[in-house]
Amino acid sequence: MVITLEVRKLYKYPFERVVEMHLNKYPCPLEKHIRGIKTVEEKTDCKSGIIYRRKIAICNNVVPKILRKINILNVNDIYMEEESWLDMKQKIMNIKSRCLTWTQYASLNEVSFFKESGENPDWTEFYQQGSVAVTGVGKLNRLFEVFAQSFFSNGIKKSLHIMETILEERFGRPLS
Repeated sequence: MVITLEVRKLYKYPFERVVEMHLNKYPCPLEKHIRGIKTVEEKTDCKSGIIYRRKIAICNNVVPKILRKINILNVNDIYMEEESWLDMKQKIMNIKSRCLTWTQYASLNEVSFFKESGENPDWTEFYQQGSVAVTGVGKLNRLFEVFAQSFFSNGIKKSLHIMETILEERFGRPLS
């Protein structure tokens, strides 16, 4: 079974500020589970000007201790990969993220974008769709999917809150 989640958010800040905050928000004190981010590839297409980045996040293992009794889940670190394509001319950034840990047992994928709002050029629209599928642990698949769905849903809410907090701290409350 595949579980999907979708979120839309309107940031009342200009595209450049929102994208800058997204690209630099971690690690930060507001998110204790992301310990580090490493940019492993960055290049700019000379013709289009699109900036491609591939980053790896090193995260704490948040799987509950009871589930870590299953040996494959008892790891210290979880690795996430984010690829982004930033087009400053069109004011859009596309993002693909996935979990690199436990890929033989589950997939966690996200597709997102930030773009200048059609409603107000000083605002930025955000859209994200994520999916979780657990296939490699037999009768425990559904249990892990329920945990992953809860974790994923809470993670989205927390990430949105962190973005809002950092934007407000750096640029002040948005003007409506």
